Amino acid sequence: MSKPSVILGFSGGIDSSAAADLLLQAGYDVHTLTLLMLADDNLSRKAQARASEIGTTHHTLDVSSEFQHHIIDYFTASYIVGRTPAPCTMCNPLIKWRHLAAYADSLGIEHIATGHYFNIVSHNNHLYISRAADRQKDQSYYLWGLDQGLLQRILTPMGNAIKSQIKESMSDKRESMGVCFLAGRNYRDFLQEQNPSALRLGEIVDQRGTVVGHHDGIAFYTIGQKRGFECSIEGAAIVAMDTTLNRLIVGKGDELLHLTLEIEDCNIVDREELLSSDDITVIIRGIGRNPEGFARLIEPTARGYRITLSSPAWAPAIGQPVVLYRGDRVIGGGILERYY
Repeated sequence: MSKPSVILGFSGGIDSSAAADLLLQAGYDVHTLTLLMLADDNLSRKAQARASEIGTTHHTLDVSSEFQHHIIDYFTASYIVGRTPAPCTMCNPLIKWRHLAAYADSLGIEHIATGHYFNIVSHNNHLYISRAADRQKDQSYYLWGLDQGLLQRILTPMGNAIKSQIKESMSDKRESMGVCFLAGRNYRDFLQEQNPSALRLGEIVDQRGTVVGHHDGIAFYTIGQKRGFECSIEGAAIVAMDTTLNRLIVGKGDELLHLTLEIEDCNIVDREELLSSDDITVIIRGIGRNPEGFARLIEPTARGYRITLSSPAWAPAIGQPVVLYRGDRVIGGGILERYY
C-alpha cells in the first residue's frame, strides 16, 4: 500500500525541517516546496540542501511577482496612509497556503502542511484553527484568514511540538526573525527605498490643533508610540493621525482607550456562534494592550462587525487584524477599520 503524500512549505529552517521529520515519522511521502517570494538564491540553495539531507522530494516555485503586489506594496502603502499593516496575516491566505494547495493539486496530492505552530479542531461540523501546545510559539493569530476548504487539507505536524525541545536536537539553531522581506533592515529604511517621495515632514499637534512639534513622515509612526519624536508635551503619545493634513495628533495615555471596534474584510467560521456567544476573547497584536475579559456585544454592520468590549483596548491601530477566540479556537477575524 502506497504512503499518503503531503506538500510541505519548506525554507530549510528549524521549524520546516522539524515538520518534515515529523511527517516522515508519521508515514507520509513528503514533498517539500520552497516558495520563492524574494530573489534569494541563498534560500533556494539552503532549502535544496536541507531537503536532500532529510530525504524529501524537493520543488521550488517562484511567486515573487505576486508577493510584491499583495504583500510588499500593501505593506508600504499602508504605512504611508497611516495604517498599521500585518503582512504575515495577509501572506498566509493570499500567497503561502494558496500556492501550496495549487501546487499539491498539480501533483495530485491532497494534503498540505507548513512549519507553523497551530492545531486544527472540529466543532459543530466546522473546522477551526486552534492554539498550539507551545503557547510561546503559537501562530494561530496569523492564520484566521484560512477557509474551510484549506483546513480540510491541512496537516499540523507542529501543533504539539515544543520549540525549545526541537532546537536542542538541531545543529543549526539560528532563526529568522521579523518581517521576511525586511531582511533585518529597519522598516523606515525600507519604506524610504520603496517610496521616498511619499514620506513628507509634517506637524505634530495636540487635540486642539496647536502645533507642538514636527515629525519625519507619518509612515514612521504608529498609534500609541511615545518615543522617536519630540514635542513640547511631556509624556505625550500618538493618539491619532490626520493623513489629509499630514499631521500626528498627540495626547495622554487614557485617550488611547477604546471600547468599540469595527472590523471589515472578515473571515468568520460560524456566524451564529459569533453573534450568540458571551465568552469571546479579542486579540490585537502590536504596540497596544489587549482588552481584558470577553467581548460584551458583537453586532453585524454593512461591511463587517461592531465589537463592544467589556474593558477597553489600549492603542489599537487601523489596519491591524482583530482575531476572535473562544478558548483555544479561532472563531474568526477581520481588519480594524474604526474605533471609538
